Amino acid sequence: MFKALKNALSIKDIRKKLLFTFLMVIVIRLGCQLPIPGSDADVLESILSSFEDSDAFSFFSAFTGGSFEMMSLFALSITPYITSSIIMQLLTIAIPKLEELQKDGETGRKTMAKITRFVTVGLSLIEAIAMTIGLGNQELFGDVSGTEKFATYVVSIAAMVGGSTLLMWIGERITESGIGNGISIVLLVNILSTIPDDIYNLFQEKVIITDTNNRSIGMAVLSAIIILLIFVVLIAYIVILQNAERRIPVQYAKKLQGRRMYGGQSTNIPLKVNTAGVMPVIFASSLMSFPVIISNLFGKQAGDGTTWGKVLKLLTTSAWFDTSDFKWTLGFVIYAVLVIAFAYFYTAITFNPAEIADNMKKMGGAIPGIRPGKTTEEYLTRILNAVIFIGAIGLLLAAMVPIIASGLTNVSLSFGGTSIIIVVGVIIETLSQIKSMMVSRNYEGFLE
Repeated sequence: MFKALKNALSIKDIRKKLLFTFLMVIVIRLGCQLPIPGSDADVLESILSSFEDSDAFSFFSAFTGGSFEMMSLFALSITPYITSSIIMQLLTIAIPKLEELQKDGETGRKTMAKITRFVTVGLSLIEAIAMTIGLGNQELFGDVSGTEKFATYVVSIAAMVGGSTLLMWIGERITESGIGNGISIVLLVNILSTIPDDIYNLFQEKVIITDTNNRSIGMAVLSAIIILLIFVVLIAYIVILQNAERRIPVQYAKKLQGRRMYGGQSTNIPLKVNTAGVMPVIFASSLMSFPVIISNLFGKQAGDGTTWGKVLKLLTTSAWFDTSDFKWTLGFVIYAVLVIAFAYFYTAITFNPAEIADNMKKMGGAIPGIRPGKTTEEYLTRILNAVIFIGAIGLLLAAMVPIIASGLTNVSLSFGGTSIIIVVGVIIETLSQIKSMMVSRNYEGFLE
């Protein structure tokens, strides 16, 4: 990896892209430190202390890079964009016009991106209003009233909407002028910023010896080894999952042009086992945590005895796999269904078996033992469905390990299987992107 990075830095164009991305990362972290005017940090800490058992806030904290606890300019982070992307992709099924745009090449994709931006701003406005009113009612902005209260609320809403929109813009600029995967890079930076504190808290709770826990040196060492082993195995497993492929062989027929024979070579169609990457877990986790966060802001707590409280507890990952009350693990079943559904849905948008079968037929290619055309399309669809299911189950296994550990040990972390999948997945995708740039640059140099 370090050798590849060194080679990338030796190429001027890639070096500029890496530098631009690094500068954007600095801007992101600076924005996370700028508090919204009028907010009181001590009051916010007091408000959030009542939610410290809510893993939805821990998850949201990881996605926002800790900026939510500081009520900073980027308090909403990139979550409105993620939610709007989910909405737009779901609407392509219900609205034929959007489905046409989705299939209309580069022009259609640009139009869809523009609509997604408007939806993002709208969602940012709704979330900003909800957070401002919810936290404002708990005196986050002090004892204000009348015109002063209205002005303070307007400034807070404008700051959060502007911050979320700016992050979306930064993500798009990283995609165009940086190393690509802009939105994923923003998410990666935020998650990485929270991991050191969480690892320290985990070791302090389970490893470090204090006067109150009476933990022996042997138990502390064993706990440290188990924690590190779980992390290493989990990361290695995710790397294998991200790189695994199902290769479908393709044979191209020979063609006679003039006095020469062309074609006849063998190749393959590489189908990634985890075809949808990290998107299914991001979408599923966002949908599961959003109702809990909004409800907590307005005083509704998970497990408060009401019907809505029971629903919220069902969506709370810390309640899953709790041996004292196992029924709430039904929430994991909902999460699993969402991950699998989004895996199929996202792959259906990005991979079209009919188009691939048609292109193969035009180019004189065929899968050995499979007739070109409709039969090839059906074969690809069948293989793809099996691969998607295996990949989704693989993602769920990776997400389950920290959730089960949390349920059995009552350890609350802002990072978990979802965060680790996102971090490892984005790093692998980014390195692949840089490698592709290097290969492209080498070809361009050769042609010149």
